Amino acid sequence: MTDDEILKLVLYILGGLVVGFITHKVVMPLLAKLASRTKLKSDDLIIETIRKWVIAWFVALGLFLGLRRIDMDMRYHNWLENGLMIFYIFSATLILARVISGMLRIKATGTDTVIPSSSIIGNIVRGIIYIIGLLIILQTQGISVTPILTALGVGGLAVALALQPTLSNLFAGLQIIASGKINHGDYVKLASGEEGYIDDITWRSTTIRGDADHTIIVPNSKLADMIVTNFYIPSREIPFSVEISVSQDNDLEKVEQVTKQVIRDTMNDCEGTVKGLEPVVRYFSVGDNRINLRAILRVTEQSYKFPVRHDFIKRIHDRYRQEGIKMALPNQTIFIKNTPGAEE
Repeated sequence: MTDDEILKLVLYILGGLVVGFITHKVVMPLLAKLASRTKLKSDDLIIETIRKWVIAWFVALGLFLGLRRIDMDMRYHNWLENGLMIFYIFSATLILARVISGMLRIKATGTDTVIPSSSIIGNIVRGIIYIIGLLIILQTQGISVTPILTALGVGGLAVALALQPTLSNLFAGLQIIASGKINHGDYVKLASGEEGYIDDITWRSTTIRGDADHTIIVPNSKLADMIVTNFYIPSREIPFSVEISVSQDNDLEKVEQVTKQVIRDTMNDCEGTVKGLEPVVRYFSVGDNRINLRAILRVTEQSYKFPVRHDFIKRIHDRYRQEGIKMALPNQTIFIKNTPGAEE
């Protein structure tokens, strides 16, 4: 390799670096600004993903063109072409996998969610794209993929027999997602008593984030066979009741009116409540020296239920004291047995 050839190679590499840098710093930000004006989020993701590769693409192209100007054996030129092709197919595969998985997440954040955002979907999509990219690379290098696919089919049968529990969880997870009844972010309660937000659905298990930020891990096969209450279907708005016991000496009409007013004030002042609804109070049972009632409130989603209930209980306690309404107290009867001959 002569000095002139080395100089040409360096110039081509520097030229590719300069063009890639200009494209990265000038052209791609301009395209990103234009994409930000549209309502679609997918075009922003595509431009952001491609932008990370433009410098490497142009540097690789400069290296290829520079080496083509060097006098060498033709087989080395063929190796260069194959190497450049493998690099571009590999980078395109990574970009496609990231874009499609990102578009699934974008779709899941909209109001018309079709596919929930979860690790199992993203991992399966990326795995399929990686396999297709690998097969394309092998095909471009003249390697027949038919024997490979045959070997994978036979080997896959043996692996399936050995991994029956794992595959059971995998297909149960796909069944859960396909049903659309349990989605990422939903608040659910399991038949076993655990409750919380669906944090992720992976290939093996579903993770649920509890109210105290603890994590509940449930195998997908168990979750698919379990009775689950989803508080976000058909609507995120949920009613809840607070049970109160008042003394039988109270004027029940007054108790009802005061309780309704406290409900109305709580619904108007607290965050996350459904505004404009008529307060509801229902008496439901009579006990020893007590009458039980339910005050019904409504919040926009499950997470607001606890602070709203907390605020309502404080308000109702203070208001009952101001209005002279007596809360029910435990009523116990004590019998004293006199023993003959005992001292008085």
